[in-house]
Amino acid sequence: MNNKFLVKVSNIIGIISIILLVYWVFVFISITVFGFKVFRENITETFYLSIVGILALMAGSLIINVMFNLTRIAEKHNQDDLNIPKKMNKKIGIIFGISFPIIFILLFGGDYLTTEKKEKMLISSAKSIIENNVEKSDRLLNYSFKENWIIDTEEILDIYSKTDKHFPFVSVIVNDNIDKSKVFLGFRSYYGELNDSIQPKKKDFILKTTKEEREYLDNVFFKNLDKVRFSASDGKYELFYPYLKNGKIIVLYFSDYQRYGKIGS
Repeated sequence: MNNKFLVKVSNIIGIISIILLVYWVFVFISITVFGFKVFRENITETFYLSIVGILALMAGSLIINVMFNLTRIAEKHNQDDLNIPKKMNKKIGIIFGISFPIIFILLFGGDYLTTEKKEKMLISSAKSIIENNVEKSDRLLNYSFKENWIIDTEEILDIYSKTDKHFPFVSVIVNDNIDKSKVFLGFRSYYGELNDSIQPKKKDFILKTTKEEREYLDNVFFKNLDKVRFSASDGKYELFYPYLKNGKIIVLYFSDYQRYGKIGS
C-alpha cells in the first residue's frame, strides 16, 4: 500500500465518521428536546450503540492527527491535488444543510404517527372493554362513597387491565363534594378491607388536575359532554373517556408512559 491509498482510506473513514457523528448528535438533541417518540425499543438500543462504533472509527484526535500527517506526506512525495472544485463544495454544502430540516421533519412525522396510533389504540381499548363488560361498567356508574363500591371498583378495574395485554393504567373519575366544595375523585387501588375500623376519606381520593382538565370534567359532569380528551407529552399519554347512561356519568381515565416511541405501538 502506498501513502496515497492510505491517505484516501483514512480521509474517507474520518469524514464519514464525523458526518455520522454530527447527524447522530442532531437526532439525539431533537428527540430529547422535543420528546419525539419514533423508534422501537430494539432499534433505539442499536441507535445508541452506534455511537460507540463511530467513536471507535474516529479513535479520538489521534486518528485525525495521523490523517493530516499522512496527507502532508502524500502531498509532498506524490504531489497529489486534493482540492475539490468549488462548485462541488457548494453542492455538498447545500445538500448537507438541507438534510437537517429533512431529518427533523421525518422525526416530527414519526412522532405524530406514534401519538395518533396511541390515541386510536386507547380509545378502541376503552370502547371494547366497556361494551364487552356492560354489567361491570354499570356497577361503576352506581357511585356512592362506600367501601363496598370502592372495593368493587378496584376489582373491576383489575379485570379490565388484565383483559387486554396492551391495556394501560386505568382509574375511575367521579364528581363529589367535600364541605360544600366541588371536587373530582379518582379511584383505582384501595388498601383497606371491608368493614375496616379505619374508614376511607374522600380527601385521600381527590384527583389532582390542571385547569384545562377541570374545565373538561366540568363540561362532562355538568353539561353532559360526551367527548373524549386525549393528550400526549414526552411519552406520557392520557385519555379521559366519559361513560354516560341513564343520567349517570363516570369518566374512565387511562394513562400510559412509553419510554420508547414506535410507529405501530
